[in-house]
Amino acid sequence: MKKKLTGHKSDCYLKIKSILNDARQNVYRHVNVVMVKAYWNIGRTIVEEEQSGKIKADYGKYLLKNLSERLTQDFGKGFSEQSIRNMRQFYKVFPIRSTLWSELSWSHYKILIRVKNKNARKFYGEECAKGNWNVRALERQVYSFYYERLLSSRRKTPVIKEADKKTKKLKEKPEDFVKDPYILEFLNLADNTALRENKFEQALIDHLQKFLLELGRGFFFVARQKRISTETQHFYIDLVFYNHILKCFVLVDLKTIKLTHQDIGQMDMYVRVFEDKIKQTGDNPTIGIILCAEKDETIVKYSVLKDNKKLFASKYKLYLPSVKELKNEIEREKRMLKLEFEDKK
Repeated sequence: MKKKLTGHKSDCYLKIKSILNDARQNVYRHVNVVMVKAYWNIGRTIVEEEQSGKIKADYGKYLLKNLSERLTQDFGKGFSEQSIRNMRQFYKVFPIRSTLWSELSWSHYKILIRVKNKNARKFYGEECAKGNWNVRALERQVYSFYYERLLSSRRKTPVIKEADKKTKKLKEKPEDFVKDPYILEFLNLADNTALRENKFEQALIDHLQKFLLELGRGFFFVARQKRISTETQHFYIDLVFYNHILKCFVLVDLKTIKLTHQDIGQMDMYVRVFEDKIKQTGDNPTIGIILCAEKDETIVKYSVLKDNKKLFASKYKLYLPSVKELKNEIEREKRMLKLEFEDKK
């Protein structure tokens, strides 16, 4: 029988295991960088060949087919016509190699090259690299229109982010992090009006890692049913997070029915009490998000939500909408924000 390592011997084994695991990860990262670079160079070579003046109508198709057959013969699998086409598209989408993210794998890039919007593509690449998204996470964010949903919830269309005068760095704002709608298909809950808030809350806790991904970069879970107290009464906030980028607490109140003015007033009070009783010196103003099944735009327009940069109301969906449905939802939000902006002029 094999003897189990104990004491310092076990510690020695764990250290060696850690060294080997780190080495393997470094090898994987290095190989990934080398292969991405190789595929970019292959794409460049193909594009340059196509643009060399030899092209006839069907020359490109012939070139790809010929390359696929010969490369497969010499190097084995991984060089189908579609794979070669992806490499060509890779170079066309990212013609400057220095703009690539070394943290991303070829599988990541195969998703990014299909994102037509240049700004969205850059956003997904940066968020993927900073947030260490795996391929499945990136795919989910792209096909749930993460970028478009984020833009649709901003109080006005952002062109250039505000720069901090002291540090010269771009200053992140709360509206840069709040989406509308939030897509929560991973909860596996039936989309009906009978959903109870405590069941909704528990489902979010059970799938906290995925919910944090949907919330966005920089969020950390702090508490559920966080008690805050006034001189006469106790109140309980459904979920509390902290965003280290914004350097502020984020309060989330769950509403499984249509948004009411009482819900808005309640969140406004939660934020004020939290600011007074819990927020620490150095923290930025607390943000409140009401996550609701449905919004009444009239209530939104004529409530403190309209001019308050710390309060947000966002709808949630318990299923992944169709592309058409989600686009319609986003366009509707944009129209409401446009009208709101015009009212302020």
